[in-house]
Amino acid sequence: MSFSDIRYILASDTLLASFIPLIILVIGYKHFSFNVSNLRDLLSVGYRKRPVYGYFSLPRAYFSFDQYAQLSARELSKMRASYRKLGRANEKIGFKIGYPKKLDRLQEEIANNATITAGITSLALDEFPSLKTNVDAPIDPNSADLGRVRESLKHYVRDWSSEGKPERARIFAPILKLLQKVPANSRQDLKVLVPGCGLGRLAWEISELGFDTTANELSYFMILALRFLCSEKTTKSVNQHNLAPYAHWFSHQLTNESLFRQISFPDVLPRFSSNFHLAEGDFLELKAPLSHTSHLKGYDFIITLFFIDTSLDVLATLNHIYNLLKPGGTWVNLGPLLWTGGGQAKLELSLEEVLLAVEEIGFILNAGKTGAGSRKTIECEYTGDKNAMMRWIYKAEFWVATKPQSL
Repeated sequence: MSFSDIRYILASDTLLASFIPLIILVIGYKHFSFNVSNLRDLLSVGYRKRPVYGYFSLPRAYFSFDQYAQLSARELSKMRASYRKLGRANEKIGFKIGYPKKLDRLQEEIANNATITAGITSLALDEFPSLKTNVDAPIDPNSADLGRVRESLKHYVRDWSSEGKPERARIFAPILKLLQKVPANSRQDLKVLVPGCGLGRLAWEISELGFDTTANELSYFMILALRFLCSEKTTKSVNQHNLAPYAHWFSHQLTNESLFRQISFPDVLPRFSSNFHLAEGDFLELKAPLSHTSHLKGYDFIITLFFIDTSLDVLATLNHIYNLLKPGGTWVNLGPLLWTGGGQAKLELSLEEVLLAVEEIGFILNAGKTGAGSRKTIECEYTGDKNAMMRWIYKAEFWVATKPQSL
């Protein structure tokens, strides 16, 4: 190639055009989410864009449970790698106190817990045929929510194990005590809604009192775990299943035996029935049901336990509670005010503001100082580890409010 040819190339658009892909790559790297796996996917034959699912959606929950073992193993590999970065002397100390064996034990408990998550996903495929069309779709590991899977597993302890009984008793007792005052022979005609039911133990307990009870839940992480529990295919007997719910949380542990202890569940055998129903989906989209005994629509009781502060629009939630109740219906609340921060919640109210809003909406708050319906503060935990060196105590507020008989 002659000098004049080189000068021609440098002066032409050819050189500029050859640099355009590199410029785009640099700009994309600096300003957009991008990693090597993204590039590998884009260059692979038959590439399909990975689907994006809602935080609590059925596909996201399914794929997260399905990847529990894989993602936990990846996390364990990072823990082993961090241990190997110790200096020789400190690594020797770690070996003597048994830290590598501790990581081996974690691997064993991951495999044990994975039998539960595998059962959950197997049942989900049977009960939700739409998942079968997505099961072979490319899955972005970053879209799986390992934290919510682990929280769901811990809820088995809180809701359905003997170990969780003291925690349940403390927060269930004031609610059940109030409902037990309803004459037993009239309960079957009364409709009760429990929104944000989680794994459904409170709703099931209410149904066992004889009420026509609907458990409502938005998150399919909870829904799939509850279905696993209530299905005869997957749960056939009391204390059939075992899991190590705290194995992934090494902080605040007294001993490794406590950390890796297995807990059996369920302590009773729940089943969906004529008076224990599951309504899946957003509470704000629920409709008022027809009454068993009158032409009026609505629930006789709505029970909110650790629920109203999960709303991003608490006034919409309070209004919907009011609208779903029949005239004369009762709302029972127990919980803290742990709002979603970072400007995500439209309002983050104090207790004083919440109670003022409740009255503005039209509720009549029970003003009694004593009795089952009186306001009280209840110190309690939520999915706490009784053996841990740390306790997170809520001062949950309990109140009862009534929708007027007529406006």
